[in-house]
Amino acid sequence: MGTDGASIRVAAAGDVHADASRRADLEAAFAGIRGKADLILLAGDLTTHGQPEEAQVVADASRLAELPVFSVLGNHDWHSNRAAELMAVMEEAGVTMLDRSWATVNVRGAGVGVVGTKGFVGGFPGSHLPDFGEPLLREVYAETGKEAAAIEAGLEATADCDFQIVLLHYSPTLMTLEGERPEIAAFLGCDRLAHPIAEHGADLVLHGHAHAGRFDGTIGSVPVFNVALPMKREFWVFELSAERPRTPEYALVG
Repeated sequence: MGTDGASIRVAAAGDVHADASRRADLEAAFAGIRGKADLILLAGDLTTHGQPEEAQVVADASRLAELPVFSVLGNHDWHSNRAAELMAVMEEAGVTMLDRSWATVNVRGAGVGVVGTKGFVGGFPGSHLPDFGEPLLREVYAETGKEAAAIEAGLEATADCDFQIVLLHYSPTLMTLEGERPEIAAFLGCDRLAHPIAEHGADLVLHGHAHAGRFDGTIGSVPVFNVALPMKREFWVFELSAERPRTPEYALVG
């Protein structure tokens, strides 16, 4: 995978938590990243309480970047159970919303595949939620399985792209949860999400949600970054190069 000499700049942020009070900061962030990246990835929690008017704040700001924008939803975005309305608001502004899906974009002749889904809970070695017991708990297990299957399908569908990026809200690795309280790890993600990434590979994995977690980690040789700032006026910008596979350079820009 890769084109000789190709490189791309990916601006990423998670946990925007938008409401009316965030409008000025978000407009400054999106306007400021214009010309400094090739595409923008948002790792969920676009809103504070999952209200469409909160999503409108992000949607309006996203237009100022004049760049392709891709996004997944987070747990905050589902709080009011109006996720479909949120996605419609974002899509009206030109944002590509990913929900167990994938999309491709051409960046200066390089094909970029973005595989996106929210992810879900379930834990890590020593704290796995099993496929056993009450039906409600087994539904949680099944839901995480559907998320993992979507990642696998997306990586297979974008295998011919020069660069592949997996975009999540929940963490697929315990490494980026260092700093969080260990007893809540099962609610911050699940390493079942990592299995398709380990099997198929990717150039970059981005997630949010873990505000107190560690910034960087890996799944095998695949770099994973926790971009849950929460966002203020900055984006993380990652430069991926075909000449330096899986060793992205990065900086906080804003």
